[in-house]
Amino acid sequence: MTIWVNEQVDPSGMIYACIACSDHKQAQDCHDSFNNNLTEDQKQAGWTARMRTVDSWEEVPASALKLN
Repeated sequence: MTIWVNEQVDPSGMIYACIACSDHKQAQDCHDSFNNNLTEDQKQAGWTARMRTVDSWEEVPASALKLN
């Protein structure tokens, strides 16, 4: 099973927001939203939106909102 994990990460590497789901379209929409909601100031300061995959729910950060 593939699970997509979307994270908004601050300049220090701390995860600010995290949503995980097993639907690729939903994951891409979430990633686009995370990326679009970052201001230019945040991007210049080093904030990032990233999407990665994991193979099981056990690999998803505990603080993530998990959508199924």
